[in-house]
Amino acid sequence: MNDNTVTYDFGDGKGPTPAHQHPNGGGWVANTASVEATAFVGPDATVFGSATVSGTATVFDRARISGSARVSGSALVSGSAWVYGEAWVFGSATVFGLARVSGLARVSGEAWVSNEALSEGTRT
Repeated sequence: MNDNTVTYDFGDGKGPTPAHQHPNGGGWVANTASVEATAFVGPDATVFGSATVSGTATVFDRARISGSARVSGSALVSGSAWVYGEAWVFGSATVFGLARVSGLARVSGEAWVSNEALSEGTRT
């Protein structure tokens, strides 16, 4: 890293990571993650690891998207929700509150996952 590299600590135990603020919302995005310009990442939300956010998906409040997780379509992730692992939230699905969506889980259509709900897939 040179002195001009911007970093952010995502709280994942890896320390400061090269990152940037998303132009649509100002949230922090690791340089290893991918967020389309059409998506919204609010100022307190984070996207890191190799996660992707695409379409008109919205990530805000203190929500986190990490690992290889994907959020796409017009999906919404908010509150203190965390989508991680290889999970995928898409369509018009909403994940909010203290929800955790992980593993190989898929949340789609108009589904809502909230509070301390856990959706987790297992590898076979």
